[in-house]
Amino acid sequence: MKLNIRGDKVEITSAIKTQVMEKLKKLDNYFENPEEITANVLIRINGLSQKIEVTVPTKKFTLRAEESMEDLYAAINLVVDKLERQIRKNKTRLNRKFKNNVIPEMNMAFEVTEEEEDEKKIMRRKDFEMKPMDEEEAILQMELLGHDFFIFKNESEGCTSVVYKRKNETYGIINVR
Repeated sequence: MKLNIRGDKVEITSAIKTQVMEKLKKLDNYFENPEEITANVLIRINGLSQKIEVTVPTKKFTLRAEESMEDLYAAINLVVDKLERQIRKNKTRLNRKFKNNVIPEMNMAFEVTEEEEDEKKIMRRKDFEMKPMDEEEAILQMELLGHDFFIFKNESEGCTSVVYKRKNETYGIINVR
């Protein structure tokens, strides 16, 4: 797998680069032609916290994981474990979705344990009326409900919007047109 490693507020030393390369090499087992895939790695520093984000775009899907810790090398280990768990956990789902269309990037010859094969199923469905409201009212509704996101008819934008709480306690809005 080719790597595109860059740092935000941190210099990428050869030791960091070597560690990332060695750990991400584990993922090569899950791809048919790993030399054709480029993983984007972003390492950033925020106070004492060191964060690593890994994105692996393929033709059919994108793998992404991030981890934040005080020890960058521990974060690298955890993010690779997360990516590996994502691949293994979703093997059955990927096979079912692309059963007629072979996924050229993936090597599906690995074994999955029963625990990993347990699929997420939709357990609950909700229907509700969306009344038009402004963004401030939507944030208030979200906070009152104690949720991390809230879907509403955005009267100022004239579309359906999602307001969500970000990790740094600010808010974001996604407009669906």
